[in-house]
Amino acid sequence: MSDEYQWREEYNIGVESIDKEHRQLFSIINKLFAMEKDGKDIEWVCSEGIKFFKTHALTHFSNEEAYMASIDYKGLPQHRLLHQNFRNNTLPALEKELERTNYSQNSLEHFLGVCAGWLIGHTLTEDIAISGKENSERWQHLFSGNEQDDIKKVILQQLFNVFHVEAHLVSDRYGAEKFGNGIYYRLVYGMPNISEKLEIIMVFEEQMVINTVGKVLGIHTNELDSMLLHATRYSARQFVNRAVECFPALANYGLEEEDFLSYSDFHKLMSKGEHQLSLLFDTGVGYFAYCVIAPHLLETGIGYSIMSDNAASEVEKYLNRRKEKEEQAKKNPRKKVLIVDDSPTIREGMKKMLSNDYSVSAVDSGVAAIRSIALDVPDLVLLDYEMPVCDGRQTLEMLRSDEVFANVPVIFLTGRRDPASVIGVMPLKPSGYILKTSKPDEIQKEISDFFAKQQSVKN
Repeated sequence: MSDEYQWREEYNIGVESIDKEHRQLFSIINKLFAMEKDGKDIEWVCSEGIKFFKTHALTHFSNEEAYMASIDYKGLPQHRLLHQNFRNNTLPALEKELERTNYSQNSLEHFLGVCAGWLIGHTLTEDIAISGKENSERWQHLFSGNEQDDIKKVILQQLFNVFHVEAHLVSDRYGAEKFGNGIYYRLVYGMPNISEKLEIIMVFEEQMVINTVGKVLGIHTNELDSMLLHATRYSARQFVNRAVECFPALANYGLEEEDFLSYSDFHKLMSKGEHQLSLLFDTGVGYFAYCVIAPHLLETGIGYSIMSDNAASEVEKYLNRRKEKEEQAKKNPRKKVLIVDDSPTIREGMKKMLSNDYSVSAVDSGVAAIRSIALDVPDLVLLDYEMPVCDGRQTLEMLRSDEVFANVPVIFLTGRRDPASVIGVMPLKPSGYILKTSKPDEIQKEISDFFAKQQSVKN
């Protein structure tokens, strides 16, 4: 971590009294980071930090609200609620956690991560709206057009505000394809006495977090740690809160639950087809996805639940599980196989058959295959020859037309192996054919022999 938590020009909202208090807050956080790095007087650091933030909640929030009232700022009621929640709920919960754990290193990192994440998110989303740099009135009427287009605009704006990236939309039909080393963070919103829930899942490529939140915090590492993850949580919550505020229909929803999902749990949720929004963005420093499921009756047992009294331990547990999986993957690296078939029966059957030996993913169309390969290049593609709209030949032609994917090995899955079909695709250099009617052990042997032959060529 660097020696400074740097104030940036873009954090100024143009109101001197508020900017001055924000700079003071940055200064205090900077001192807390420095003391945490030294590892001295941890109890004093935390107690003084909590004391300052309590004072800040009573003074800065009051001053800020008074200014908003003086300019007749329409977002004052919601802004006041955010202040109250941080002052009355978040800080007391942090204080109890510190006392309960006797100011442990984990709880200290949680405290610092929360404060940093709140500061980044609140300054760059809530507070900047006061100055008119963000047109909150325009956002209040976004539902007059197409809802998806409105949300895209909001997300792109918030990606710039919070993470300082000029993102562009890659797909508005993101099918939960895996990209890089992902962080899957879910927020669940609800209303009193209403069973319907609003779920928002944000997917961060790990490098995006390191290059954005990590950069702001001055962290110079390529590894995800608990402090960075806590800061990301609170930055993401501010991001979502601001996005939700833009839509009057969601005004009465409140945060009820947050958790981290494994990729498999995330994929299961998205595979149900109950999501109302599924956007994939390229931020220039990593991929980011924003998915919405609403309304939805929550299922139990999914993800690692984070509550105020267990946040630090759950984040640590989540990180440990990620590390264990990464270590296992390094010790026993698996070849990545992508199955492309429009038949759910074939996809699931092939996936079940091969999952013990390979890292297997599956998609249902040629278009989805191109998108999946672009995000995470597999070691082998098993491609259905006969698909509607974009068949196997057309899919392979698209792959071979791009020099980046020109050498991706492709074996056709087909129900027939007639000479005309074979000759027709020879110029596209497929790596072979597998009959769908073959016995499971024959299919497994074909794939095993392919990788063995590939390895012998390399050697």
